[in-house]
Amino acid sequence: MSARHLDRPRALAWALRVPALAVLAVPFLALIGQTHWGSITAAYGDWDAVRVSLTLSAWALLIIIAIGIPLSIWLAKTAGWIGRAVETLVLFSLLTPSLATGILLVCAYGPYSPLGELLTRLGWSLNNNAASFIVAQIYGGLAWFVVSARTAFENIPPALEEAAQDLGCTPWSVFWHISLPIAAREICTGAIVAWVRMIGEFGIAAVFSYFPQGIPVKLFVNLQNDGLQSVYVLIWILLLSLPLPLILLSFFRRTRKT
Repeated sequence: MSARHLDRPRALAWALRVPALAVLAVPFLALIGQTHWGSITAAYGDWDAVRVSLTLSAWALLIIIAIGIPLSIWLAKTAGWIGRAVETLVLFSLLTPSLATGILLVCAYGPYSPLGELLTRLGWSLNNNAASFIVAQIYGGLAWFVVSARTAFENIPPALEEAAQDLGCTPWSVFWHISLPIAAREICTGAIVAWVRMIGEFGIAAVFSYFPQGIPVKLFVNLQNDGLQSVYVLIWILLLSLPLPLILLSFFRRTRKT
């Protein structure tokens, strides 16, 4: 068989890949081409928005992991209508459009809601402050993390946990030494997905916590006030911030090996 005949399947395979690759690559190539690299500067308040997004989203991610893992374990091990009802609630949270979620948060925690009035009496407020921003981020990423972590715990062989319990291990010891190491990779993946969802979240923050302004809301403000060129700095910062947990995870893995 000739080399020409051997190359045809390979050429066909590349021809089938190109459309999807082009669709994904065109916006980023356009961004590279249209960025005025010689005159690109940050607008007033851009670095404050970066600080807000990175620091408060990091706190929100820690809270998501802390409260999401117990729920994920329970969903992975629970059958029956209660488990299905809770799973439906998680999916509703995941599928609800972000603007609608922001409105729901205003209804639940806003200053004129019963819960909001109670929080105000207790000296707390979820109205355009750091706490409201963190709450918005939690609602933006929690369901995504729970779905990923639940799958991770479902894939743990029950025989391993049962054997550890038969050997006298406590439930906490089984979780820490058996379940968590096995599920760690998928949990990290869920955390990264939650981070990406939070760091780019606009709808919930714009409705529920407009201030302090994170990167997405500041992008919108700059675009409205100064036009397209004014947002390129924040877009590049946002694109570099998305893989930050993956970079940190790779760094910690290297330090552990050394």
